[in-house]
Amino acid sequence: MNKLFTQMVLAFICTVATAQQTDSIAVKTDSLNKQYERRDTIRIGNIVIVTNAGNHRQTGNNTNITLGRKRQGKLSNISTNWGIVDFGFANYNDKTNYAAATAGGVLVNAPGSTFPLGASDFNLRAAKSVDINFWLFMQRVNLIKHHVNLKYGVGLELNNYRFRSNISFKEPGLSPYAGMAAIPNAYIIRDSISFSKNKLAADYITVPLMLNFCSNPGYHNRGISLSAGISAGYLYGQRNKQISPQRGKQKNKGDYDLEQFKLSYIAEIGLGPVRLYGSYSPASIFKNKLDMRPYTLGIRLSNW
Repeated sequence: MNKLFTQMVLAFICTVATAQQTDSIAVKTDSLNKQYERRDTIRIGNIVIVTNAGNHRQTGNNTNITLGRKRQGKLSNISTNWGIVDFGFANYNDKTNYAAATAGGVLVNAPGSTFPLGASDFNLRAAKSVDINFWLFMQRVNLIKHHVNLKYGVGLELNNYRFRSNISFKEPGLSPYAGMAAIPNAYIIRDSISFSKNKLAADYITVPLMLNFCSNPGYHNRGISLSAGISAGYLYGQRNKQISPQRGKQKNKGDYDLEQFKLSYIAEIGLGPVRLYGSYSPASIFKNKLDMRPYTLGIRLSNW
């Protein structure tokens, strides 16, 4: 009797447990169905899957898969991009009349020099002449449906010209050659030693102003972006940095007759997530006689 009663109790408990489990599964399934019905967008990394179905049990529904970031909602008329960095190369188009520069006392040759200073002395090591820029911010102002924008900012532009030859930049003062009078202007000589590193650095505070076209507003890493305009730079630092076994490391800061302001034509192109920039100044970076017109080209690390 006790054995029979025990078996009946166990059978009843199993029946109740099975019923509760079935109800729980039904509730969970119903909950998942409702959740599925509410969710029509799934994001996996940079892959966005959008389904138009309201109920997964229906047929004939469409599913769209998008690669890249999801399009932003309502776009702001003014957007700001902070902390942009450029890495590129710096060079110049040399238009100097070297005979006139020598006659004007900008190039000073040693007495009895067989080969006077010339264009070959100003050739650069192209791979080591770099342009590094740090833009505090850039802003984009909507002009026409976010496809056409005004783009501007402010930052630091650092141009480094690495020379192949052993020229040295000097401030006005006593001549390095005996028997010659003091030189009243900044000048350049061909030095008597060889440098393992010899560069002229010119640093500017720069304000760019561009007209921007964007093919896909709202997508940072898709489509084509084009910008073109001008920039105005104010020279705040110049130095001739040299390294040699005889003199060690020298960083000679001074006034080497560089122009205080630099105006440049600038452009930027974005293809998907890759952005390239370039600039060209139609005027020399020097005030007198030397006609070196700088240009840059490189890659820009920016959200847009």
